[in-house]
Amino acid sequence: MYPVDLHTHTVASTHAYSTVSEYFTIAKEKGIQLFAVTDHGPELVDAPHPWHFQNMAVIPRMINGVGLLYGIEANIKNLQGDTDCYDEILPHMDIVIAGFHDPVMPSQGLVGNTQALIATIASGKVQMISHPGNPKFPIDIAAVASAAAKYNVALEINNSSFIHSRLGSEKNCIAVAKAVRDTGGLLALGSDSHIAYSLGGFDKALEVIKQVGFPEDRILNVTPRRVLNFLESHGRPSIAELASL
Repeated sequence: MYPVDLHTHTVASTHAYSTVSEYFTIAKEKGIQLFAVTDHGPELVDAPHPWHFQNMAVIPRMINGVGLLYGIEANIKNLQGDTDCYDEILPHMDIVIAGFHDPVMPSQGLVGNTQALIATIASGKVQMISHPGNPKFPIDIAAVASAAAKYNVALEINNSSFIHSRLGSEKNCIAVAKAVRDTGGLLALGSDSHIAYSLGGFDKALEVIKQVGFPEDRILNVTPRRVLNFLESHGRPSIAELASL
């Protein structure tokens, strides 16, 4: 089990069912050392208000030896790669994940989806792309992986895509992992947990990694320090409270 989970949702996204406090408790029980709270960006139908993201500093960075990253799963809005991580939200975020959610932007077909995703990657405002293997949003996987490697943006292998959401993603996720492997890019693992009990659940994602022989030195979740160094390489400030991780 890897000790970092970079994609979780709380009751602030009303189709999720756990509080931040419950996540800290489960993280301690499971040996998770660092996790990110990444509720949906405010343009999704049941997403939290922008104040949710602007006020995250009230949550302690460290509880009982478990560290927290303030984050958002922003929605890609158009072909230009704009997201709903607004300018007033961005400075408060440690990590910005961006992905397609059809209530905000329906699929634009392979060419349009690829254009939007590459523009998002190149924007300099995003560190990770969520569930790029979603079959509802076909993309040119090789082109996206190449752009992600160029801009040092991680592509996610989303464990939930194999279990609850985006069923039929497996073939695409394998192709994503192979393309990232071959372009020298980075993978991130996300449970996409909507309840604390699934925090750190990467079993299906790990099967993909093993199947394609993905090198462990390019998986962000191996150590908290690897994630923190990665975020700092994107210009995010060092987080003093997490220095011990």
